Amino acid sequence: MTAGAASWLPLSSGERSVAIEVLVHGPLSRTDLARRLDLSAGSLTRLTKPLIESGLLVEVPEAGASAEVRQGRPSQPLDVVAESRSFLGFKITEDMVYSVVTTLRSDIVARHDRPLTTHDPAEVADLLAEMTDTLLRDHPRIAGVGIGVGGLVRDRAVVGESPFLHWREVPLAALVERRTGLPVVVENDVAALVEAETWFGAGRGLDRFVVLTIGAGIGYGLVLGGKRVPYAEEDRGFGRHWIVRPDGPLTPDGARGSAVSLLTIPSIRYQIHAATGREHGYEEILALAAAKDAMPARVIDEAARALGTLVAQIANFAMPQKILLAGEGVGLMDVAGKTVEETIRGHRHPLAAPVDLETKVSDFHDWARGAAVLAIQVLVLGAVEA
Repeated sequence: MTAGAASWLPLSSGERSVAIEVLVHGPLSRTDLARRLDLSAGSLTRLTKPLIESGLLVEVPEAGASAEVRQGRPSQPLDVVAESRSFLGFKITEDMVYSVVTTLRSDIVARHDRPLTTHDPAEVADLLAEMTDTLLRDHPRIAGVGIGVGGLVRDRAVVGESPFLHWREVPLAALVERRTGLPVVVENDVAALVEAETWFGAGRGLDRFVVLTIGAGIGYGLVLGGKRVPYAEEDRGFGRHWIVRPDGPLTPDGARGSAVSLLTIPSIRYQIHAATGREHGYEEILALAAAKDAMPARVIDEAARALGTLVAQIANFAMPQKILLAGEGVGLMDVAGKTVEETIRGHRHPLAAPVDLETKVSDFHDWARGAAVLAIQVLVLGAVEA
């Protein structure tokens, strides 16, 4: 890590709370910051002084104030210098590695992707190191690296199991740190995406928030009290055994009629291939369904009803203020969104408040950005899992 970033560490729990509040919601006046954190003016001064001296926080002019007024104010709002450090995020899929460079506030400033031609852990680490070197040429102030992987990750360092990469017990953080000289944090890709949306996206400021992703698989993340809820079964089969329709299709991955069998892109493509004998891409299937082609229309209608049922059940039990639907499969909403909404209403109490369902058209760079946010949280601010 660069000397400047290292000088921010270690942060006390109070300093960390101040830094995170300003990072996520700033710029903030000291009065507003004290109110948000329930601190006295003296306590806030004690906590902010070292953060300002280290360069993590800076006083900024108040928006709309004239130069004369600004000069006369005894207290100016506090903010972070978003461009002071850069962070590198990777998303590893079965056949590609996607990477982004972000600011301290997770704004993407660069993208770089490479094909993944091997799943050998050492060779994958070599590729990540090569990509890091390429990005460092234009962004030399990279302070840390985050890596998102579909699978079970332990201690934000070891990939315990990844079905897409066929990995077990791979010390990915150590492999990449050894090659890059940068600190590395590894996390389940859905967990990383949830963290990014909680801090900087659709869930910012919400107490109860859910992220549901559909694509190659189904991902689920729950935020309570403004913090993501970690759980031992993360990415170990959510949706495979969540039976939506007991008489539904049987596919190679997932129990009959499960959310995975009805909703994921591989399962939808499998159903069409089994019925027609022809391979179709997901976007092609959506286009055929929109054109009322009988078999694709039926499969997509079933998927839409499965999604509506899943969203309604999540809303009924978790009672979130908002559900974010993301992932490469969200094009389903463009074709069958009305069916999804009708199904949600059909599985909710007639007097229940409407579900705040936000759809985010995302690509794998959004997942890489989530990994970069983990690097910001863990490597710079020292935030740890609850």
